[in-house]
Amino acid sequence: MSMDPGMEDAARRQTAPGLGAAAAQAARPLGLRVEGLQVRFGDFVAVEGLDLDIAPGESFGIVGESGSGKSTVLRAVCGLAPASRGRVALQAEPGDRSPAPAPGTMAFRRQVQMVFQDPYGSLHPRQTVDRILAEPLAIHGIGAAEQRIRGVLDAVGLGTGFRFRYPHQLSGGQRQRVAIARALILQPQVLLLDEPTSALDASVQAEVLNLLEQLRRERGLTFVMVSHDLAVVTHLCQRLVVMHQGRAVEFVDAADLAAARVQADYTRRLMRAAEGFRRDEQPAHPPPPAP
Repeated sequence: MSMDPGMEDAARRQTAPGLGAAAAQAARPLGLRVEGLQVRFGDFVAVEGLDLDIAPGESFGIVGESGSGKSTVLRAVCGLAPASRGRVALQAEPGDRSPAPAPGTMAFRRQVQMVFQDPYGSLHPRQTVDRILAEPLAIHGIGAAEQRIRGVLDAVGLGTGFRFRYPHQLSGGQRQRVAIARALILQPQVLLLDEPTSALDASVQAEVLNLLEQLRRERGLTFVMVSHDLAVVTHLCQRLVVMHQGRAVEFVDAADLAAARVQADYTRRLMRAAEGFRRDEQPAHPPPPAP
């Protein structure tokens, strides 16, 4: 495995008991609670007063048009965008009284990982897949890197044959599988998905969505998925929130959305827009041709 000396030293400092405790912590189901979240950029308010209650193991969607603030919510949750007001916290299952990791800590970052929209832009172009996957392990002081890298590549359907390739040597779908593997290698319980298939072809989108759903079921993961594609959200998510201009418009079950059982006018407009281009019907009796 290709790793620089500093990364190797960090990995060696992790003892076997510590790794065992970390694995036990990773197996603990965790959900997400957001209360009164506000995100400002100068005078512009990107997100205002958002409340979310996502149970452990749930797949939750955030939908809306471009500029609605949905991606900013994910960035605020993982600490990439500073929250001006409000609270973000992990929550355990009912009856689990042990404290969850606090936002901003290494333990929180290990439990909450993100898959970004652009699989090529989110991977270092001068690092091999091996180095990309080894780096999070070194940062968090986790050993058994060889075993983890092989295991996570198998889990996302790539295998070790892709281990020493560079991002430019991969297809778009393969790059996104590497990005998913990087998020999974720390064994998180909450996965933030920022339009993970929007940059992929339709056939590849289906493969990646099926992979994500399989991983969620096998590992008991909690998903928070952002998308402007209502079909993708209804396929992968159980509940969702519709956002507009930084605010929550409506909370709805995926089944109700698929059946058009919605309350808000904006949600109906979003559904009509999602239908795409529709050619107007031709009149039953077309006018006679001009002389």
